[in-house]
Amino acid sequence: MEEKQPKLLETAETMAGDRGYDDTKLITKLWDTYKIKPIMDIRNMWKDPDKTRLLPGKENVVYNYKGTVSCVCPETGKQREMCNGGFEKDRQKLKKLCPAKQMGVTCEGKAQCPVAQGLRISLSEDRRIFTPIDRSSYKWKKEYNRRTAVERVNSRLDTSFGFELHTIRGMAKMKLRCGLALCVMLVMALGRIKENQAEKMRSLVS
Repeated sequence: MEEKQPKLLETAETMAGDRGYDDTKLITKLWDTYKIKPIMDIRNMWKDPDKTRLLPGKENVVYNYKGTVSCVCPETGKQREMCNGGFEKDRQKLKKLCPAKQMGVTCEGKAQCPVAQGLRISLSEDRRIFTPIDRSSYKWKKEYNRRTAVERVNSRLDTSFGFELHTIRGMAKMKLRCGLALCVMLVMALGRIKENQAEKMRSLVS
């Protein structure tokens, strides 16, 4: 990638991938070296039977393998997911906020809760689980959904347009054919919209 696509590494803001790309070294290198935010689906690598683990240094905060952080009420023991407060780039930490304060949830133990003012989690706690874009945030889901949408387009290129089994020679010809195929998809979608058939905009059948 560094040799073939250096400009891509300079301009890319995020990189999305499925669980096959769930690798600590890759995730760490993307952010630390290139400042590219990794959007990788995650595998459950925990061997213990517990669904959550206690966050180090906190007595009533737990998290799961997907990075969802929850606080536990000191009075009732009820577990609530904490709100996302964004990423502090200079500190390399994710910020988590009290759900009682942010969402108006009634919490009997709010007065004595040690994390009522929120907390910060360093990425170094677990580089796979805690990433610059919080895994439990709407932004992470939105970015990952973009990858899913692109995969649908790639699938169409392979199956509907026959690129999976092709006889095209040369990069220039392949780029031209792919460009034409993408144009056909866009024109078909535009035509459906103009004919008030937006629900069929993804259909390639006339």
